[in-house]
Amino acid sequence: MKPLTRWLVLMGIAWLSLQLFFLAHIACMAWLAPESSSFQRSEAWRLVHTKDSLRWRQDWVAYDKISDALKRAVIASEDDIFAQHDGVQWDAIEKAWEKNTKAEQQANKSQRKAPPKVVGGSTITQQLAKNLFLSGERTMLRKGQEFVLTLMLEALLDKKRILEIYLNNVEWGEGVFGAQAAALHYFGKPAAQLSSWEAARLAVMLPRPKYFEKLPRSDYLLSRTDTIVARMGNAQLP
Repeated sequence: MKPLTRWLVLMGIAWLSLQLFFLAHIACMAWLAPESSSFQRSEAWRLVHTKDSLRWRQDWVAYDKISDALKRAVIASEDDIFAQHDGVQWDAIEKAWEKNTKAEQQANKSQRKAPPKVVGGSTITQQLAKNLFLSGERTMLRKGQEFVLTLMLEALLDKKRILEIYLNNVEWGEGVFGAQAAALHYFGKPAAQLSSWEAARLAVMLPRPKYFEKLPRSDYLLSRTDTIVARMGNAQLP
């Protein structure tokens, strides 16, 4: 066997082994809660090396112990057709692809050395796939792996379980992970008791939680919260 062929075969075996590892890991999540996510581990490492102490708060709670208001708010804010799609919003992917192509063309014209950031139309399932298993870099290779993981999550877990895992692991501030920790941190109450406005307020923070944690009274945060409250009635729960 030629060296190049041998190398390609070995790479293929390694890639397949990695996918089988991911598949087995996701299959276990149908019954077991993930102990931590890739993003959480990277954040813990960062905090240990940049702060004097590690402030960390995360408490897993079952799906029915999280208020429906928070579930509706997150769906309305992050992924309005979560209950209907197969893990990917194809229209959003197409728009993101067009935007990435334009960004790459502009980068080539300007002779930028750094590659342009890859933008993705991420659903809740895609966000979960990324946070559980992948690094934070934005490249086409990572985006491709995210797509494969998304299909695995949708194939092996139902929507309710996907949303439950997402809400228990998503970041809501520096060292604050999951709905229960966020509810206690910001409102001094368990996630089951969040009001519609409180739930919307948390949902609006999700794209930039550490930023909004420092600006709790920003005009954008307050106005966007009112918008999400108005949309929550149309959010369909799994």
